[in-house]
Amino acid sequence: MTTPARQPDKMSEGCPFHQPAYATSHATSHATSQATVTSPTGCPVSRDAAAFDPFGASYQLDPAEALRWSREQEPVFFSPKLGYWVVSRYEEVKAVFRDNLTFSPAIALEKLTPAPPEAVKILESYGFAMRRTMVNEDEPDHMERRRLLMDAFLPENLEKHEVWVRELARSYMDHFIDKGRADLVEEMFREIPMTVALRFLGVPSEDAKELRKFSVAHTLNTWGRPSPEQQLKIAEDVGQFWQTAQAILDRMREEPTGEGWMYDSIRMHNQHPAIVPESYLRSMMMAILVAAHETTAFATTNAFRILLSNRASWNDICENPTLIPSAIEECLRAAGSVVAWRRIATEDADVGGVTIPKGGKLLLVQASANRDSRHFENPDEFDIYRHNSAEHFTFGYGAHQCMGKNIARMEMRIILDEFVRRLPHIHLIEDQTFEYLPNTSFRGPTSLWVEWNPEQNPERRNRAVLENPTHFHIGAPIKEDILRRVVVAEVEREAEEVVRVDLVDPYGRELPDWSPGSHIELVSGEWRRYYSLCGKRNDQHRLSIAILREPTGRGGSLYFHEMIKPGDVLHIAGPKNHFHLDETAERYTLIAGGIGITPILTMADQLKALGKPYTLHYCGAGRQTMAFLERVERDHSEALTVHASDEGCRLDISTALSNVAKGDQVYCCGPERMLEALEVLAQNWPEGVLHVEHFSARSNILDPEQEHAFEVVLSDSNVTLQVGNDQTLLEALTAFGVDVPSDCCEGLCGTCEVAVVEGDIDHRDVVLSRAERAASDRMMACCSRAKGDRLVLAL
Repeated sequence: MTTPARQPDKMSEGCPFHQPAYATSHATSHATSQATVTSPTGCPVSRDAAAFDPFGASYQLDPAEALRWSREQEPVFFSPKLGYWVVSRYEEVKAVFRDNLTFSPAIALEKLTPAPPEAVKILESYGFAMRRTMVNEDEPDHMERRRLLMDAFLPENLEKHEVWVRELARSYMDHFIDKGRADLVEEMFREIPMTVALRFLGVPSEDAKELRKFSVAHTLNTWGRPSPEQQLKIAEDVGQFWQTAQAILDRMREEPTGEGWMYDSIRMHNQHPAIVPESYLRSMMMAILVAAHETTAFATTNAFRILLSNRASWNDICENPTLIPSAIEECLRAAGSVVAWRRIATEDADVGGVTIPKGGKLLLVQASANRDSRHFENPDEFDIYRHNSAEHFTFGYGAHQCMGKNIARMEMRIILDEFVRRLPHIHLIEDQTFEYLPNTSFRGPTSLWVEWNPEQNPERRNRAVLENPTHFHIGAPIKEDILRRVVVAEVEREAEEVVRVDLVDPYGRELPDWSPGSHIELVSGEWRRYYSLCGKRNDQHRLSIAILREPTGRGGSLYFHEMIKPGDVLHIAGPKNHFHLDETAERYTLIAGGIGITPILTMADQLKALGKPYTLHYCGAGRQTMAFLERVERDHSEALTVHASDEGCRLDISTALSNVAKGDQVYCCGPERMLEALEVLAQNWPEGVLHVEHFSARSNILDPEQEHAFEVVLSDSNVTLQVGNDQTLLEALTAFGVDVPSDCCEGLCGTCEVAVVEGDIDHRDVVLSRAERAASDRMMACCSRAKGDRLVLAL
């Protein structure tokens, strides 16, 4: 989170070195750092921060790995070598992106390496006059222009491009498909994004060749560290790029009736010259080519490299192309092309507990945030089934999020679909060297060599592989499509009406690691149900769940009890965790009611392994109904109290929790009456002590007859939407193209939480506590609504 702050002195709270925990854990590092190196706030710079060099080999090779130390120890630090404050964790990066008033994008296109006078003269000789663009302009100008120029980027207006983009991809593949060896960057990945960008802009094809020659120069000129000699050559290329772009723009303005985004912009300039001035047209003509071309070319190359390096994932996509959208998002998370972006503080502000002075420049390292374990489980693993991959920051976040994100998605999905159909047998050539353009912000290898046996090309045997290509929804992946195939290994009775189901990978591969409190969504045909994981975490080849048979339920448990058997093929989504165990507390109380033992048992296992003090209360109608009771008594006897109703041993919650204090944590999963009693009791506890997980949601069936429409203002975007009486807030946001993560869509999990700035909320979830609801600063978009006619959201 970011908040305004006063300018601190050396010993202020804004200095991480003077936090007790930090000072203790970093005493050695601090002592060995150069005492004379300080940040602009006067705070000493740590040894690691002083050594950080974004042009060094480690950052250029893998920015996220190079900043692992920062994510773990010092998520906001000053880099003397760069002169910037570096931000590496997910929540802090998100907070800065969201607050584009405190953290202006004005320096996004500022040259990192000042140009020598000779280079400046060269640029002047070409009339180079780069001004504000969509990327680096402040409000209110930014959003006024964005609204006028956004239509072409909306999902419904992008669908018409799908056919010709696929034809383009096929035509490029035709040139090399029978060669057996190719540099995909040279043959295809560099060319297609440029061709798509030029056609989308409306640039005549005869002008495309000239623009292709110079686009790389802008990247090096803005985000690189070229030598004085290199700067002269780069200045020539940038100048020619500018001059060529301006000549094309002038021809387009002479006849402004063509199709394409630049023609739309020209017409908007003619209608609204104050909002879309000529200087803006001229700057955007150059800047958008770089944005649309370089980032997508690099992203596609990175995606193929990581997919072909993870053959199991590649094979899964070949077998099931509907996984392509989620695979692309995971590629963008794990190896995105946009590594870092820049902001400048317009006032003193706090970022992650560190004071950034007014005028302080920030480098937001999205590549590092995308590998933050606080947001992404197992962040270093490449997992195309990851449920929240689309929450990556490769497209940015907030009001300045990339307008062309869905064009890039469409291109990458189509290209990948063509490859898995036509060349599923390609593989990377071993021991090739990958080289990158030395810069802070864009990343992708300059070549990617692959080879294959043309005799095995599927279309030589069956031309039908070219028919019925996969059609992809425009926008973020559809979560219902992100399903992992599993096989039922064992079904065992654990108690009356409870069976344990063990699931394994069909090829014997390891399944994802998971954390205590995690669950999966079990899918068979039309049946989709959530079940907590309850096995042993050290068994990487097996996921275990327990299913309670509920005769009066919605039918899912009856189906799974009666139908599934060993050998059956099912699908799962996840693992996911919305019931995290805080492992830093001093003392724990765990309470399980009935089948609620499943997540609680894994927490007890973890606390025991960590040597943490805990008590465990297990409640049930009778011992014969209590799943895993033998295991619980064996592994947790010293901490356990069993409360079997038929033995007259009911849990007295007030007595059991009479000594709850600050620093304690209470976790409970059980029936609604138990959770409601706990929430009442917890009203007098310190905030954040109680954590609960519900079995099911309250009724959230939308009845248009009982609802009213309301208005939603997105304050970060200066956009107003209407939510109909027949749609949820989440549906309205998604339809407009706002990527709000979601999962259960029942108000159970908390994934779709959005921040509320203003308005009365009709809370209908089971996630927020009474105190959190009373604060009126957040809501679940999938089910909650406005009490009145208007809500203002921080989106």
